[in-house]
This record gives sequence, structure tokens and C-alpha cells, in this order.
Amino acid sequence: MRHLDPLFRAALGIRKGDRVLDVGCGSGRPTRDAARIATDGFVIGVDLSRTRIEQARELADLEGLRNVAFDVADAQAHPFPDADFDVVMSRFGTMFFAEPVVAFTNLARATRPGGRLVMTVWRERAANEWSGPLIDAILSGAGPAPSDDGPFSLADRVSTRSLLESAGFGDVEFSELSRPVWYGADVDAAFDAVLQLRDPRRALGRFAGADLERARERLRAQLAAHATPEGVIFDARAWLVVARR
Repeated sequence: MRHLDPLFRAALGIRKGDRVLDVGCGSGRPTRDAARIATDGFVIGVDLSRTRIEQARELADLEGLRNVAFDVADAQAHPFPDADFDVVMSRFGTMFFAEPVVAFTNLARATRPGGRLVMTVWRERAANEWSGPLIDAILSGAGPAPSDDGPFSLADRVSTRSLLESAGFGDVEFSELSRPVWYGADVDAAFDAVLQLRDPRRALGRFAGADLERARERLRAQLAAHATPEGVIFDARAWLVVARR
């Protein structure tokens, strides 16, 4: 996310005394970045993955950050204090809620009046070279690509605006982000990175034996076609969404 992160950080507008919630924080890099700005405030990162939360805690300790905490929690249902946060942020962490209205209503409840929700979400699958074409290369006609919304559930501006407004947010604004996704310094690193992602794993899971090896070769060839002197890069399209409580 190295090409997308600067735009996300700039949109957050975090102040020194802010209380900040990071939803789907993973290993917590954006959370720690926020803590370095909110020096007189406090930042909390939540994620469903215990492994990622443990990594986030270790990294925060190594960096000597004392105004940040990480919890294993489901932001959809977690009992955050009412009107506690000045900023609720999420970098690609809000697209997988089982009950989006319930989730965003819970986040709106935890946001103080006048507080802000700032999140990045992917645009539609077809607009994202790292997803549609990459999966098509693996499958090579061996059945349809994944049909579930998954990472693209908030791609439609009309429905996402309606969702946020019904949850208690207003002044919803969308800005298009067009920045590449960096998969690694070379094809080997990119190949390992892609194998950590859900959709490529599912696509490869359709094959076995020699067919699986050929699918892996197609994946490697697709990555090699996107190798540049700066690393393996795929085109990406996202929305930067900002709303107020």
C-alpha cells in the first residue's frame, strides 16, 4: 500500500489531542502512524486476527509508542464507549462486515458528534488489475472467477452513501484514488505475497497435480509481466470515503 498510504494519511486530519479508532488494523502500521501524530491523544487498533494484533503490539513496543493499544475485537459488535472517538479510520478494513448496517451504526455510535469516518475501499473488481485479471490468469478458462463481493462490497457509491447515512453518518464524500499496488521487489517476493491472499488461494485450490503446477506457472508469468525496476506493480482503483457524525 506504499503508493496509497500517503493520500490516506493526508485525509485523516488527525490532531495532537485526538482519540482515534483504526478498524481492521492488521499489523498496525496506519495505527502507529496515527499515534505519532496524536501525541496528546490515544489510538486504538482492532482486528479479528489475534496473530496480526500480536504483531502490532510487538511493533508498537519496538517503536516506543505509549499512546496506542491493540485489541482482538469485532468492530461490528464491540461495545466501544459512546461518542468516544474523534476519528474512526480504516484502510481497506470495512468491506467484510457480515451485517454492514449494524457495523457502521456501531461505529457511528462510538464517534463523537462532528467526528469523522475516513476509510479507503476498493472500487469494482473489473477496475482493479490486481484482482480480476490476476485471477483470470490463474483460472485460464477453468470456471468463473469468484462471484462474491468480498473486497468490493462497498464499491458502489450510491449504495455505500445510503448505508453510511442510514447508520448515522452524513456529509459523505468520495474521492477516487488511482495508485498502483506494490507486491514485492521481484517476482519471487510477489509470488509469495499473492499466495497470502484469499482469492488467489481459492483460484489455485480448484486445481491439483500437474494442473496446479500449470496454474502456478500462469500466475508467475502474470506477475513477471508486471515487473518493473521499482518492483512488481499492478494498477489499482479505490475510493477514499470521508463522512461526519
